[in-house]
Amino acid sequence: QVRLVESGGGLVQAGGSLRLSCAASGSIFSINGMGWYRQAPGAQRELVARITREGTTNYAESVKGRFTISRDNAKNTVYLQMNSLKPEDTAVYYCNADTVRLDYWGKGTLVTVSS
Repeated sequence: QVRLVESGGGLVQAGGSLRLSCAASGSIFSINGMGWYRQAPGAQRELVARITREGTTNYAESVKGRFTISRDNAKNTVYLQMNSLKPEDTAVYYCNADTVRLDYWGKGTLVTVSS
């Protein structure tokens, strides 16, 4: 069992920055990749960024060059640095951890970008 707790969401003006954190606990040895997904009202959940245990990253096209995912294995925490935020980045952001057997999800943190 893996538990994920997100923090760092909030309200920010367009062009601003936020950093999200996701702390993992439990069976962390079983985690392969970790990532951030988001879900805007009326939309499907989509991948924002993902990082493997080895540090390989991939990003959605819409956030490339603006968002950076990183991982501190010693702290069992993954971060999402979000710069140059746009109103269309408004969504609930969910942390995800994938293992061989299951995917785990946090409860989400709301990011609101005002124009």
